[in-house]
Amino acid sequence: QLQLVESGGGLVQPGESLRLSCVASGFNLDYYAIGWFRQAPGKAREGVACIGRGDGSTIYSPLVPGRFTISRDNAKNTVYLQIDNLQPEDTAVYFCAAPQTGSCQAAQDDFGPWGQGTQVTVSS
Repeated sequence: QLQLVESGGGLVQPGESLRLSCVASGFNLDYYAIGWFRQAPGKAREGVACIGRGDGSTIYSPLVPGRFTISRDNAKNTVYLQIDNLQPEDTAVYFCAAPQTGSCQAAQDDFGPWGQGTQVTVSS
């Protein structure tokens, strides 16, 4: 059964960096596109970035600044989200999920399953 577990969040100061991890279990991540999402307090969950299967092509939400980098290490069955120069507005719970259709162009409702996420808090 497909399962994704997020980790790597924490409390950081503005300007610092974090690398979030999304580890897959029960399946070979090579065959899946993976998306990162975030949900800030009181706001809807929004897409951040997605990396395709195969050639690992990437797309980023236009709402997300160029401080985010998504990558994958298939040997470790892991997808990463590097966030540099963190700002208070990046405070959110970050989730990863796979599009059931296999495409990063899928609507958010097509992604799953949803785990507990990892909390990122940016505060001075």
